[in-house]
Amino acid sequence: MQKIKWLEDAVFYEIYPQSFYDSNADGIGDINGIIEKLEYILSIGCNAIWLNPCFDSPFKDAGYDVRDYKKIAPRYGTNEDLHRLVLEMHKRDMHLLLDLVPCHTSEEHPWFIASTKQQRNEYSERYIWTNGAFHKPMHLTAVGGEYERNGTYVTSFFHCQPSLNYGFAKVTEFWQHAMDSREALSTQDAMIDVMRFWLSMGVDGFRVDMAACLVKNDDEEQGTMQAWKRMLGIIKEEYPQAAFVSEWSNPKRALACGFDMDFYLDHGWNGGNGYHHLLRDQDINLDTYEISSDVSYFKLDSSQTIHSFLKEYLEDYEATKDIGYISFITDNHDMIRISKFFSEEERRIIYGFLFTMPGVPFLYYGDEIGMKYLELPTKEGGYHRTGSRTPMQWDHSLNLGFSKGRAEQLYLPVEDCTTALTVEDALKNDTSLFHYIRKLLYFRHHYPSLRAVHNFEVYYHKENTKLFVYKRGEFLIVVHPSYHEEELRLDKPYKLIFSTGDFSFKNNTLREIKRAFILLKEIQ
Repeated sequence: MQKIKWLEDAVFYEIYPQSFYDSNADGIGDINGIIEKLEYILSIGCNAIWLNPCFDSPFKDAGYDVRDYKKIAPRYGTNEDLHRLVLEMHKRDMHLLLDLVPCHTSEEHPWFIASTKQQRNEYSERYIWTNGAFHKPMHLTAVGGEYERNGTYVTSFFHCQPSLNYGFAKVTEFWQHAMDSREALSTQDAMIDVMRFWLSMGVDGFRVDMAACLVKNDDEEQGTMQAWKRMLGIIKEEYPQAAFVSEWSNPKRALACGFDMDFYLDHGWNGGNGYHHLLRDQDINLDTYEISSDVSYFKLDSSQTIHSFLKEYLEDYEATKDIGYISFITDNHDMIRISKFFSEEERRIIYGFLFTMPGVPFLYYGDEIGMKYLELPTKEGGYHRTGSRTPMQWDHSLNLGFSKGRAEQLYLPVEDCTTALTVEDALKNDTSLFHYIRKLLYFRHHYPSLRAVHNFEVYYHKENTKLFVYKRGEFLIVVHPSYHEEELRLDKPYKLIFSTGDFSFKNNTLREIKRAFILLKEIQ
């Protein structure tokens, strides 16, 4: 499969729409508000947007409970507004990914309502129903006693999210359908129809929620891979420039079945993956938000080396570099913002690393100004994630510039105005985190070898030091998140073009490196 050309220089900006910018003073961010801020997004260096769910929904899970896949939620605007967003982005050579939720719908979706009827109809098998109201399937979560149909229905996440029926890899009960059955293929076709609808409007692709979770009894995910090969094969034949990024965090599987990108996400519950050891290797109490320990690689006082990351990443990178991209993120709507755990000095090193690695990077809204994680009660199924979804902080006017509505109308409360970091503040300060990130992204766009291309080489790493050095074409990138001093003898002359932290440079040797991110360019 040929790689999509525009992804090579793409840097995505993730927008949680209800919290970005409110254009009509109702307290909720909207699509017209995003249009008003496109020039700002471009000014950072982001030329693409991933828009979190914007479809019609009862919002029991912040839009991940879709009621109508083909209708923009009224609180965000209309389908015509979304089309205008696409047109305005394309005028600026920007690209838009919508958030596709293929595993489940809202319990209020017309498909599900029809499936709850005892009398058979065309949607009876669109969801996974057992053959009796007291029959709870093994290894699956199911709900019974809610509707007239004599069965229980399987849910994907919350009670309000019934699972769509993509079949079973291993059929063990007569009410289950095989993954290549007419019923399962009908669900695939319905999702293809949704993708066609938005792609025909000019949308550039989709981020796919819970991409690994379609087919049930699918221990090795081979059935889900087969489903995606069929769906993406059909849609990419019609829309070859449409891009898809999966929430899978298994690039060898995701990219092999047709995704263009796969997010590198935290798997801390199973001993930790590479991302976990970089940024999330901490013990945190989600009731009190107290951190009892944090040994992540990027903590300046930790002893963790880059080895745990490289052990996993290099295998995935080598296996997939010819077919797609591994995508690093600064944060997302499902995570506690890293500003909770890392100082600004540490975050500068983190962003230096993330934006100089291969693959297609994603910047979460507000990270460019250092927005804080706020400890808030749950909203729309957010729970501990709610504090990472607060309104964007534009200036020190009413509601930090997010909305002209009353404070009690706001989707979520804003930070205290006296302590909040804002875009207005960041733009005025030449040494701000915003300007640091903008410079990083300038280098990424300006030098082709720092883009998504696969030219990554490990230059230096040892298990007993945090010093990590890698090459991208003519560039040498030095990362050393530590208070301890290290020294690095270079193999040839390089010239310094960007740095943060402490170091000295003499006789082609980097001396006394500590708390550092250093970008060196080879002298031609």
